[in-house]
Amino acid sequence: MTEVATPLKLDLGCGQRKMDGFTGVDISPDCAADIVHDLNVIPWPFEDGSVEEAHASHFFEHLTGAQRIAFMNELWRVLQPEGKATIITPYWASPRAIQDPTHQWPPVAESSYLYFNKQWREDNGLEHYQIHCDFDFSFGYNIDAPWSLRSTEARDFAVRHYQNVVSDLHVVLTKRK
Repeated sequence: MTEVATPLKLDLGCGQRKMDGFTGVDISPDCAADIVHDLNVIPWPFEDGSVEEAHASHFFEHLTGAQRIAFMNELWRVLQPEGKATIITPYWASPRAIQDPTHQWPPVAESSYLYFNKQWREDNGLEHYQIHCDFDFSFGYNIDAPWSLRSTEARDFAVRHYQNVVSDLHVVLTKRK
């Protein structure tokens, strides 16, 4: 009988807080990583399409623009078709995005993820960018109090127009076929 490989669930840049049920990947051997690997070293040690789900919390903002592109291209390579990845970063309009001296510029915004959608790149004449991945995405926010208790209309207005309303941006990427 042939054994079927279980698709991987990866916690990329897991640090000390690896998610339950996920395989932790981090550069540091002194953390909760199951696999010690520098995610800036491409290719990652995973087969094409071998990852069912990935998670990266407070890692992506530490990458330069070029590293972000390489990360997303590699994430797309290892994910299964319709595989999902959740990326959590400080929200661009929160002091958390700029207070850490190890965060790279620019801060990550919702519109940053447009570049990782092939159709959007084509529609905007950006096929010459060295971006090969193709993701659909949706996003949500960690809303700071007291805004979290306000009406949906008030929260939505505040997110669009005020600073310090959102602490984190949560993006769910889905690998397009």
